[in-house]
Amino acid sequence: MRYSEMFLPTGREVPSDAEVISHQLMIRAGMIRKLTSGLYSYLPLGYRVIRKLEQIIREEMNKAGAEEVHLPMVQPAELWQESGRWVHYGKELLRFHDRHDHEYCLGPTHEEVITSLVRNDIKTYRQLPRNLYQIQTKFRDEVRPRFGVMRCREFGMKDAYSFDVDEEGAEKSYEKMFAAYNNIFRRCGLKFRPVEADSGSIGGKYSHEFMVMAESGEDAMVFCEKCSYAANLEKAEVACPEKKRIFEDDWLPLEEINTPDSRTIEEVSAFLKVDPQDIVKTLIFNADGKPYAVLIRGDQEVNEIKVRNYLGAAELELATDEMIMKTTGAPRGFAGPVNIKIPVLLDYSVIDMVNFVTGANKEDYHLKNVNIGRDFNIQAFADFRVVSDQDKCPRCGGDMKFARGIEVGHVFKLGTKYSKAMKAVYLDKDGQEKIMIMGCYGIGIGRTVAAGIEQNYDENGIVWPMPLAPYQVIITPVNVNEKDVMAAAENLYLALKASGLEVIFDDRDERAGVKFKDADLIGIPLRIVVGRKNLEQGKVELKIRKTGENKLYPLQEIAQEIKQIVEQELNPDRL
Repeated sequence: MRYSEMFLPTGREVPSDAEVISHQLMIRAGMIRKLTSGLYSYLPLGYRVIRKLEQIIREEMNKAGAEEVHLPMVQPAELWQESGRWVHYGKELLRFHDRHDHEYCLGPTHEEVITSLVRNDIKTYRQLPRNLYQIQTKFRDEVRPRFGVMRCREFGMKDAYSFDVDEEGAEKSYEKMFAAYNNIFRRCGLKFRPVEADSGSIGGKYSHEFMVMAESGEDAMVFCEKCSYAANLEKAEVACPEKKRIFEDDWLPLEEINTPDSRTIEEVSAFLKVDPQDIVKTLIFNADGKPYAVLIRGDQEVNEIKVRNYLGAAELELATDEMIMKTTGAPRGFAGPVNIKIPVLLDYSVIDMVNFVTGANKEDYHLKNVNIGRDFNIQAFADFRVVSDQDKCPRCGGDMKFARGIEVGHVFKLGTKYSKAMKAVYLDKDGQEKIMIMGCYGIGIGRTVAAGIEQNYDENGIVWPMPLAPYQVIITPVNVNEKDVMAAAENLYLALKASGLEVIFDDRDERAGVKFKDADLIGIPLRIVVGRKNLEQGKVELKIRKTGENKLYPLQEIAQEIKQIVEQELNPDRL
């Protein structure tokens, strides 16, 4: 492509509303333009990257046995009412009425639509398993769109859905998709980790997120240095400690202490002159309308997702002041487990504590020397807290490390969440009606592109991995007014194009410095500089964008050298 014919409006100024580097660089490199809040247009350069990613995805999905479909973005309310998500999904679901006053939504995901499709056309075990995927536009009415295409309202997604006759088949489908996702992100040239994750609003029994490692990532993750365990912070497990033997002779008499205006852990700790580790927080949660008390050591934080999953609650939130008063008899800040009439759940951090401090369920009072078994009973011990850097790996006991990443893909074992609600059934060998077992698998298209930039950039602009680069090579003649220079550059451009390479020929009548800056900004991996001085020696200069390395090559050899470099970058496993 000749630069002079390209719609490529690059810029030097950093956009004032761009918070992250990928947003800044995608605008400056002429990849995207904002239409309105959370809505972006992809310009030719940006759309080429999108197409590159989509092609990699299609190849790996097809290789894994999935078949491509294309489903409507507009979805009828009836399907969402069948699954139960019409009410529970929340305000991110954009609902509207058509001219006949029928209710619809813009699809944020397609579980309902694909389940409806399959249940109508698959009737017997002989038609299973099936894995159907699409690359389609989604819409989620984010309350605060930000970070450019990283968290926008309208976005592209590859979503796939598997249907199996039993759990064993579903496990095989999941493993195929897990392997396919590893291949996809490896082929993109990205550094990533699959991590155990919570299933969130999609639901299901088990899931993994695929995280592109980046310091700017909005998601925290932990991983073990000794084994393969990795999880996002929401899912990261705390191993159950070995319970030490507690002797009743060590129990001190229970004391009620007046603690005026002391509600927080810091205030109670200072007033009673005890460490936060000696205090047990009692948090009252509202789980689907029922109150529960969760106890955790004073220096730890409750992971609400773990609590919700343990209780199997559709919705979980901290109790209101009214519920706390009704449940404990005291205002917020003075709750405790003694004489409380609701289920009490204890985090592992409390398992070996004796003579600890809790609220007294009485305003301005706390209890000292509280002990489990003597002063209150519990419903269960479990892992309810946010993992810390002091915790060991729950699998092998190794040291845990924290990192940041950007979620670009998610695979779920859905089980029968949708197929049961929507009656997606088949007849088995004995003619018995059985419920299909489902899985779903998503990749954010624009999000993956943005994550690739967050991981690959420098002070001059984007540094594209070869597989995602919009073009592989840019040819830059130093002076377009020198006939010999332009003739050599033109011949090289035609030769590289004829060999199947993706080339930009920067034929603009601009200063060399401007051209070099644009080439670095848009991140083309290889740059060939054609100048009179080197050309007199029969040579051209090749610059590697990733390393900054410059080297002279004979003009007659440069095309072969470029082909070898591109082939090596695109197919590293073949070498």
